[in-house]
Amino acid sequence: MIKIGGNIIDDDALLSVFLKKFVAIKSKKILIHGGGKLATRMAEKLGIPQQLIDGRRITDVETLKIVTMVYAGYINKHIVAELQSLKCNSIGISGPDGNSILAHKRENAPIDYGFAGDIDRVNADWFRQLLDSGICIVVSSITHDGNNQLLNTNADTIAQEIAKAMSTFFEVSLVYSFEKPGVMQDVGNENSVINKLHPDYYKKLKETKKIFSGMIPKLDNAFKAIDSGVNKVIIGKGEELDLLISGKAGTTISHE
Repeated sequence: MIKIGGNIIDDDALLSVFLKKFVAIKSKKILIHGGGKLATRMAEKLGIPQQLIDGRRITDVETLKIVTMVYAGYINKHIVAELQSLKCNSIGISGPDGNSILAHKRENAPIDYGFAGDIDRVNADWFRQLLDSGICIVVSSITHDGNNQLLNTNADTIAQEIAKAMSTFFEVSLVYSFEKPGVMQDVGNENSVINKLHPDYYKKLKETKKIFSGMIPKLDNAFKAIDSGVNKVIIGKGEELDLLISGKAGTTISHE
């Protein structure tokens, strides 16, 4: 279960390197992606104002059309086409496809994020059927509420919820790729990556304030995934995917 970030999506060369390493993974696999900067550029060309609060997009009616076209359309199919060229039989989906991810419009939030979705259910049986048929699944960050309403949902959350759902059937490793090489004790020093992180050590690092605040929500969610049946969570650079999987790079989070 691998989630890629905008740094890879926005760079065709990085994406190609990543996908070759992704294809080399022999296990059943699911790839989750957001949209990078393309949706913002498209909105600017169409004259649709964009509003971001703490890095999160406010999804109004017109923005929802843009992100659906970009995330579930061009980016999703571009990734699937490249995987097919690498002889990896793949299918690109969003939440409405196969009723795979059911969500609801966020409620009671201090900020109205518009048509932002919070996940209610993952159709684990349907995902399992696709995986058992030998198909790689590429998931965009568009969900639906079952009543004809599309929703823009955080890709990290989608990855976590699918991983938790699939842990009923498989031993699941969840990989979050982002710009940094892993969880670092010193955010300015890429050589300070913490290779292995377990609950007691994480608690100690938080108490001594050796983990910068921006990573704490990601790590809290990672441990929630571990507590919900996911075998391990790995955080690091997507272009080092082979090293992340082998434990030679990034940060591996587990109970051990």
